[in-house]
Amino acid sequence: MPKIVEAKVIVTAPGRNYVTLKITTEDGVVGWGDATLNGRELAVASYLRDHVCPLLIGRDAHRIEDVWQYLYKGAYWRRGPVTMTAIAAVDIALWDIKGKIAGLPVYQLLGGAARDGVLVYAHASGEDVPELLDDVAAHLDQGYRAVRAQAAVPGVDKTYGIPDRGQQVYEPASSAMPAESRWDTEPYLRFAPTVLGAVRERFGFGFHLLHDVHHRLTPIEAGRLGRDLEEHRMFWIEDPTPAEDQSAFRLIREHTTTPIAVGEVFNSIWDCQQLITERLIDYIRTSVSHAGGITHLRRIFALADLYGVRTGSHGAGDLSPVSLSAALHVDLSVPNFGIQEYMGHAEPASEVFRTSYTFSNGHLHPGDTPGLGVDVDEQAAEAFPYEPRYLPVNRRRDGSVHDW
Repeated sequence: MPKIVEAKVIVTAPGRNYVTLKITTEDGVVGWGDATLNGRELAVASYLRDHVCPLLIGRDAHRIEDVWQYLYKGAYWRRGPVTMTAIAAVDIALWDIKGKIAGLPVYQLLGGAARDGVLVYAHASGEDVPELLDDVAAHLDQGYRAVRAQAAVPGVDKTYGIPDRGQQVYEPASSAMPAESRWDTEPYLRFAPTVLGAVRERFGFGFHLLHDVHHRLTPIEAGRLGRDLEEHRMFWIEDPTPAEDQSAFRLIREHTTTPIAVGEVFNSIWDCQQLITERLIDYIRTSVSHAGGITHLRRIFALADLYGVRTGSHGAGDLSPVSLSAALHVDLSVPNFGIQEYMGHAEPASEVFRTSYTFSNGHLHPGDTPGLGVDVDEQAAEAFPYEPRYLPVNRRRDGSVHDW
């Protein structure tokens, strides 16, 4: 029984803010977990440091399911992004420890590889269509077989998802106070089919094309967009409408055959139960760090498998390399894998996080290092102190607050 003797929260900002959990057993085995929640990092750090970490001391690190249930049910207050991100960090770290003790990569503990590699999609974007097309070409030249395409909408002052010039990896969180932008749906609905059509016209259909709507549309607007994009054979449109009302996706289904992906803001299986069981979506995008860790993410994916829904986990740069490593181990092992988002991480992240995953021919592989295959340089982390940052806010033309 490897007892837990220490649980430590590390907050660092090598390129952006990350919250990392370090769990150590009495034999000196260390497990790493990601607890990053973009724009609310310190809330999770406090939840872990002040409420969760003291509960872990003396527990058997092998009893992952028991620890998960204890932290979820024992607090009485359940679900939500802060709670589930904290639980995820513990869960991921315990799987890392179990793999290291067993001398096996985590995917082997999950049943072994169900595929040779994990298909990933890259992010291509531009301030205009020519710039986007050049970025798509660059990613295809790098070997990507799936690309998400976004371009700034003419007539809209700032389009979420488009990095500033010179920004190596898109990071929406800004310093001091939230940046505010104005949004207008009609120009977007006219522009999106045109720009995605330009991508297909130049590069053809020999790769997967994805697009993120960022929750901006009503269900009937989303149905209209999906219908207008059908000729471009999209791999998916992501987050077409806010998903608090899961039944709203039924209306989208009635108007288009374009595949739908949703779920990066979900924290539990109950957030997507109706979407999955009524087959209202094609891809579930829950992430390992925000949906309770490897243990709970596997439950979500197992439910999805029963209804023909495939996985497409969130993998933005605001999830640390620890999270990406954990996601790849799950992706490699589940039968209904679809695709994995992969943005990479802004430097100097590699000075703090050391990873073993590799990229080849549009696929990532987590590697065969025991555990997750990731390590954290605590001394290097100390050189990058936390910086307060907020996610942006969108307003409509009339000044009312809009979704993303």
